[in-house]
Amino acid sequence: MLRTKNFWVIGGDPRQAALAGLLADDGHGVHTFALEQGEGLACEKTLEGIGLADCVILPLPAVDGEGRLNTPLSAGTYELGEILEAMRPGQLLCAGMAGTGLKELAEGHRLILRDYFAREELAVLNAIPTAEGAIQIALEELPVTLHDARVLVVGFGRLGRALAPRLRALGARVWVAARSYAQRAMAEGAGVEAEGLERLREWLCSFDLVINTVPAPILGVEELAALKEGALVIDLASRPGGVDLPVAAALGVRVIWALSLPGKVAPVTSGRYIKDTVYHIMEELGV
Repeated sequence: MLRTKNFWVIGGDPRQAALAGLLADDGHGVHTFALEQGEGLACEKTLEGIGLADCVILPLPAVDGEGRLNTPLSAGTYELGEILEAMRPGQLLCAGMAGTGLKELAEGHRLILRDYFAREELAVLNAIPTAEGAIQIALEELPVTLHDARVLVVGFGRLGRALAPRLRALGARVWVAARSYAQRAMAEGAGVEAEGLERLREWLCSFDLVINTVPAPILGVEELAALKEGALVIDLASRPGGVDLPVAAALGVRVIWALSLPGKVAPVTSGRYIKDTVYHIMEELGV
């Protein structure tokens, strides 16, 4: 654990609220802002004093769909610029899924920006609550058991590798669709069938559940039209997602776009993953 530091945790969902509590439990000085609906938090009303922070932590994702600070636990809306303007040059700013706009703003204010979601250790661990959350949705929404259900996992990156064996352990008959030969070999090594993405529409008709993990357009009109009647699609891809939602609605295909599952199903565990990753960043920078 780091020596006692001064942290500001700004914006975000229950995992950021949990993060603030975990940092305080470790003995650090913690200030929160734009988290007033988080349980047990006493939030700052202004950004006064943020310039004294050793590290300022923005949420995951850092921005909402409008390009503002992501603040689902706050009634207020905040521009990223007003947060960064209150900081001093040279401060460490950690954010999740920091886009081009935030990077440019941080550079303009001479801040040290690190994207904690780009870290491999967080990406690997974050796949665990995401996989568990997807399974929870499937259990609640499917009219059949996962045991003996035919399930297709699209993509075999970190999330696909966390998801496929958990589904298989519940008795599902699992297939993986992946682009690369290496990913398909890894899937087969994990005991599941694998095929190429280029053949996706040929074999979609037999699955009870399709879970997409690829953050790119994957399920368009031809693929959605090929689905078995009554099949459930769970899209775990970040914005803009991997499913053509208007087409799915027109075809009557049930799609659940499950964004930010770690913050919904396991906020304390997810907050701990973020905390540990921020510690790693600070240790590497000598902060």
